[in-house]
Amino acid sequence: MGQEINEPITLGVDLGGTKIKVALVDCSGRLLSVHKSLTHPEKEPKRVIADILAGVEGCLSKANQEAKALGIGIAAQVDLNGVVHGSPNLGWRNIPLKKKMKEKLGMPVIVTNDVRAATWGEWRFGSGRGVDYLAVLFVGTGVGGGVISGGNLLGGCTNTGGELGHTIIIYDGRKCHCPNRGCLEAYAGGWAIAERAQDAVNNEPKEGQQLTSLAGSVEKITAATVSQAYRQGDSLARRLVEETGRYLAAGVVSIVNAFNPCRLVLGGGVIEGIPELVQMVEDIVRRRALEAAVEKLEIVKAALGGDAGAIGAAALAQELVDNAP
Repeated sequence: MGQEINEPITLGVDLGGTKIKVALVDCSGRLLSVHKSLTHPEKEPKRVIADILAGVEGCLSKANQEAKALGIGIAAQVDLNGVVHGSPNLGWRNIPLKKKMKEKLGMPVIVTNDVRAATWGEWRFGSGRGVDYLAVLFVGTGVGGGVISGGNLLGGCTNTGGELGHTIIIYDGRKCHCPNRGCLEAYAGGWAIAERAQDAVNNEPKEGQQLTSLAGSVEKITAATVSQAYRQGDSLARRLVEETGRYLAAGVVSIVNAFNPCRLVLGGGVIEGIPELVQMVEDIVRRRALEAAVEKLEIVKAALGGDAGAIGAAALAQELVDNAP
């Protein structure tokens, strides 16, 4: 006979344009089982939901446990009713994902933005533990974030609060993937680092020889190429990384001044690839942010890595269970 589990065990889903991660998570944030799959290439809601359900079944059977609720973090704008209003990665518009999943599973479901789910995960179980005022900035292919204020996840009027990657750092600057220009993401996101690197190599082919050699061609240079060349001591890569640090810091100064967090967590693939960015950002923020805003500020690296989204979604589902009447 196994030991009886009284604490809620919940499911968390990290749903992206190319991959789906489903995790069964206990109340301490420990992963009990994980199921990973590729998002169906056609990305139709019906097919993606079937993939999620297969992941749920796989997780539950692997751990031989039952779950009390399901949380989904999706790269999208999601309203308070769990309707996905827009997901560029999946091509979805106005999909009632929460309603559909509740019908399929018969358990409480919460659907939120993927980075806000990851923010909750870092706050509950990662580098954000122990503070009630937290800002999290994930720098990956794009730049997203979340804010915990007074122990509550900032939602905003239409549940899209915390879009920190679209803080404007240069008026009428580089074109972003959103309708605007000059966003933090358009300078520090992985896709933007790649574009900036390609521009730099086209302008200075001789200085860009190492980047071109590593990638195979100018068009194939990515943020990972820049990270690799930076590790090898390449001068152009070093300049690109230092510029990225300054751009990131400009965004973080605005975030720190606006939200006055006790701690700011930096994570995502770009930070994992170039962890030196954390110190670069901190050095500038301490000089340029308001004195009162940095008085008690800590700037740290994220702790949960690629599991933050699934763990955070499961933790939000745990809130549903805890607060149920």
